[in-house]
Amino acid sequence: MTAPADLAGAPSFGGRVAGAIETLVDRVGALSAWTCLALVLVMATNVLLRYLFSTGSIWAQELEWHLLVPICMLGAAYALRHGEHVRVDVLYSRYSPRAKAVTDVLTALVSMVVAAIIFRLSIPYVMQSAAMGEGSANPGGIDMRYLLKAFIPLGFALFFLQSLADAIRAWQRLFPR
Repeated sequence: MTAPADLAGAPSFGGRVAGAIETLVDRVGALSAWTCLALVLVMATNVLLRYLFSTGSIWAQELEWHLLVPICMLGAAYALRHGEHVRVDVLYSRYSPRAKAVTDVLTALVSMVVAAIIFRLSIPYVMQSAAMGEGSANPGGIDMRYLLKAFIPLGFALFFLQSLADAIRAWQRLFPR
């Protein structure tokens, strides 16, 4: 989607901000995609070790869901960026372009509020985990669980930013220059 241009033909300030956010989200989304490959490799290795050699490791099994966290938390903003999120398309597809823009602004604002609340509430949760040096309850498991929990505020901060970019883009569709 191209940004509306100002009178000189350059993208507007809002368009530049939205574009910068979308570039960030795309780059983080690519990192999340590579994490999917790592997850597949770890899971395949665990299955092969378990069924061919009757061995396994708690650390490697925990690594599976430790890799799933960044995929979900960082991938949510990427999915929103590329329109792969859940939306009632049966209704939305029948809206006029103006009604779609209004709906997009409102949903982006609601998403920003929810993301901000979860971000704010998750910070003490992560800090408490870090302060107590939380690790796996299983012997041989992965330590420093607070690093994993840190993906909660990080993911919702990224989701907030992508929602902001969506709000800017929808606002520009509502009120083009």
